[in-house]
Amino acid sequence: MGLIKMAVAGAAGYALYKYATRDNEAAYAGGQVRDAGPEAMKEPPKSWSKIDEASDESFPASDPPSTY
Repeated sequence: MGLIKMAVAGAAGYALYKYATRDNEAAYAGGQVRDAGPEAMKEPPKSWSKIDEASDESFPASDPPSTY
């Protein structure tokens, strides 16, 4: 009975690991890190402001854009 519980726990741990490390390609147009700007997006937004541009250019940096 203990072996079955360990097998189930191992399978659940592996499933969680695979879920946590999966690739999220929805945000990237080519499956790689994309350039900034709506033209490089797979599904560009209908409106795009200077604030959106500054935010997109600074991601994932921890510093805010200089236009604020």
